[in-house]
Amino acid sequence: MPGSAVEANQATAEKVLVFDFGSQYAQLIARRVREHNVYCEIVRHDLSAQRIAELAPQGIIFSGGPASVYQAGSPKCDPQILRLGIPVLGICYGMQLACEALGGDVTSVASREYGRAFCRITAHDPLFQGLPDEMDVWMSHGDQVTAVSSDFLPLAATATCPIAAVRHQELPVYGLQFHPEVTHTPCGAKILANFLTDVCGCHGRWRMEDFAADAIRRIRRQVGQQRVICGLSGGVDSAVTAALLFKAIGSQLSCILVDNGLLRKDEEEAVIREFTSHFQTDLHVVKAEEKFLAALSGVTEPQEKRRRIGHAFIECFSAEATKIADAHFLAQGTLYPDVIESGAAPDGPAATIKLHHNVGGLPDELGFELIEPLRDLFKDEVRRLGLELGLPSEIVWRHPFPGPGLAVRCLGEVTRERLQTLREADAIVVEEIKAAGLYAKTAQAFAVLLPVQSVGVMGDARTYADAVAIRCVDSEDFMTADWSHLPYEVLGRISTRLINEVPKVNRVAYDISSKPPATIEWE
Repeated sequence: MPGSAVEANQATAEKVLVFDFGSQYAQLIARRVREHNVYCEIVRHDLSAQRIAELAPQGIIFSGGPASVYQAGSPKCDPQILRLGIPVLGICYGMQLACEALGGDVTSVASREYGRAFCRITAHDPLFQGLPDEMDVWMSHGDQVTAVSSDFLPLAATATCPIAAVRHQELPVYGLQFHPEVTHTPCGAKILANFLTDVCGCHGRWRMEDFAADAIRRIRRQVGQQRVICGLSGGVDSAVTAALLFKAIGSQLSCILVDNGLLRKDEEEAVIREFTSHFQTDLHVVKAEEKFLAALSGVTEPQEKRRRIGHAFIECFSAEATKIADAHFLAQGTLYPDVIESGAAPDGPAATIKLHHNVGGLPDELGFELIEPLRDLFKDEVRRLGLELGLPSEIVWRHPFPGPGLAVRCLGEVTRERLQTLREADAIVVEEIKAAGLYAKTAQAFAVLLPVQSVGVMGDARTYADAVAIRCVDSEDFMTADWSHLPYEVLGRISTRLINEVPKVNRVAYDISSKPPATIEWE
């Protein structure tokens, strides 16, 4: 991966690889490892032992997965990887795969375990150093290892799973039937820490300040004296990308902010203020509200909204970029989950989960060379980097905002008047969440303008006005989310202010659906 953190950062010489066997928790495992200051990457499960030897990781983690190891076509790994002398920790499917490859038996059992289970440690081992003899763990399996050879030592058991943890007595191979990476396994972080330090010998040298310094050196080496263009959106990813570039190349950076008329209240002013006064960048603001509103006129279908917004953005950005002399590079705020899910990582999971807007850049005909300095980071790491670079906390911790902006929170037709209603409503929701001290505790909070009107009474007059829905969710990774249980008094203040202060709004509803089955955004 040219220009990646793996190539340049000496701290990442101490790295761990997560083999992805289709687990929904593969990214979570990588994040948990990084929380212990050990660099971690997710790789394909079918990498050869030779390739792994070249990458020289300190340790390997086999993820879980939905398949059964005894089924034809189930994902396998090169069994010679287990004999490289590199410590391996198999989790759930990963444990079953490792045990089967080394002579064990895996079968479907009648007593499946899904959810919380009570686990007893039956043999002392460095993996469980400092842990109680009995602990709660999180299980999710219908298969289990039912027999192992004499080369293995069982380490733990539950009431229905006699081999809940195991280690090979000659090879540094461990297995856990439960999931240490989820918060439902309270001692899971300690188990992973033991594996990283006591088994793999990691020292936890990966620090965000080291990443920042190395990234700045890489950017300077790649860019030389050329000019770089970076698109700003008001979101944390683009802001941190721009801040990192400014630290690296200063006046060689030009930023473009496309004001599409779909931004949050005062968002354009905040971006201009930060990147002209604080970072003093060459900032180009494209006033394009009329263009976007014309493109969205009469459109109500969500995907068509997104398509038209994307097309208009490319036109505006491209036209402005051609005005910037000597621009050779285009910087994007691509994150590691974007790279994984798009199948763009050279050693990453092979399957493309989705085509991501941040992977691939603008059309090739623009002739830019891409710079993606955040492509090795997760969202929480990007926020830490932003603080390290001196970005204000209100930008770093700002809640996520969809690429199409308020257009996908304005259900039905998008007009200037409806956007203004939504913008004011959204600002009130955020103000009250912050005033209650709940903004940092919630993952996302916003207003949605519904395409319906309802009857109401204001004063002595009958009204027929807009309805607004409030959406507030709690989430760690945005893959799943639960609705936030806001205090009634907070919801009451939001409702009162919306009806009193936002013209044409006479009804407020609170969205109490979780993801799944609902999504966080409404469109």
